[in-house]
Amino acid sequence: MARQRKLSPERKDFLQKLLSAYQPEGAQDVQNMLKDLFGDTLQTLLEAEMDEHLGYSKYDYKNKDTDDSRNGYSKKTVTSTMGNIPLDIPRDRKGEFQPQAVKKNQTDVSNIEDQVLSMYAKGMTTRDITAHLKEIYGVDASAEMISRMTDRILPIAKEWQNRPLAKKYAIVFMDAVHFHVRQDAQIVKKAVYVAIGTRLDGYREVLGLWIGGNESRVLLHRPDAVLS
Repeated sequence: MARQRKLSPERKDFLQKLLSAYQPEGAQDVQNMLKDLFGDTLQTLLEAEMDEHLGYSKYDYKNKDTDDSRNGYSKKTVTSTMGNIPLDIPRDRKGEFQPQAVKKNQTDVSNIEDQVLSMYAKGMTTRDITAHLKEIYGVDASAEMISRMTDRILPIAKEWQNRPLAKKYAIVFMDAVHFHVRQDAQIVKKAVYVAIGTRLDGYREVLGLWIGGNESRVLLHRPDAVLS
């Protein structure tokens, strides 16, 4: 028999007040409630960070011991797994405030970007990803925005491809991993060949990756065919 989940009296009281205030009637209402709660929490964290930065809370001028002060807010919208959340980012007159809850230039407070890269790697088109994010998370992300996300990994991949390798390896062996990818509007099976080398100091490293159609005897028996 499943054990009933127990709540502390404090948490139970908090949830009762929350439900009383929002009066949700369904799952979507609960989602909107959690989205508001998440946004309010981020906003409160930002305000607390500004208090810490200046050394005094808002309107507590008696404890002010700095020539810096608050300078209003700047509007910002961040993406979360619950949708877009508007925030008011506190500013100081010296421009030295560096928020940590939501960093400057940060527009994503979820793992949306990681999910985009994962879906892209599985062969989904940018428009498929856009539709998926809209349906599941309520996030409006254009195909151009998705393309910018995926393009960010290209310089990293290029740098890895052009890195220098050791002159000698004690052992080099090949293997293949199969993936389903999208090609010409169809899902096809591709083999990714992996060359792994054991250096003279005993450490192993991936020498390279090559994409082929199917597992090939030539590639498996003649690694020089892909290493040359």
